[in-house]
Amino acid sequence: MLQLILGGARSGKSRLAEKLATDSSLAVTYIATSQPLDGEMNARVAHHRARRPAEWGLIEEPLALARVLRETASAERCLLVDCLTLWLTNLLMLDNPERLAQEREALLDCLAALPGEVIFVSNETGMGVVPLGELTRRYVDEAGWLHQALAERCQRVVLTVAGLPLTLKGTAL
Repeated sequence: MLQLILGGARSGKSRLAEKLATDSSLAVTYIATSQPLDGEMNARVAHHRARRPAEWGLIEEPLALARVLRETASAERCLLVDCLTLWLTNLLMLDNPERLAQEREALLDCLAALPGEVIFVSNETGMGVVPLGELTRRYVDEAGWLHQALAERCQRVVLTVAGLPLTLKGTAL
């Protein structure tokens, strides 16, 4: 099963995804896409680490997400990817503008063949004002297009607001 958990900052989306992973009764591998480049991001990463069960596996991969999913997915495993918008940011910041399109296409192409469960977490950024800068507008656009493509392929899509899940597609939580 493929699931997409969307929400704003501090909406409870990661906590919900972690609960779903735990409830799956499968071995869990957490795929972290962040690159903690400053003190504030280091603190966020530490907070997430402290909350995760010790028996969960961890893979840190900021760019080649499709490769990691193909190599790690199995019928006995739940993969939790947190988060897609950080992954998108990492790709947008590269000097190679084609890499984002390549990695996005690879991700979307591999989804149908993945065994087991995969839970994607991502920030819903398109519900506010249009950003002023070119890069931030591109980020919001790319995130929106990615979310639409993923939502089409996922069996469940949930929007989390104030810690409350609203199921947009699939079986209600």
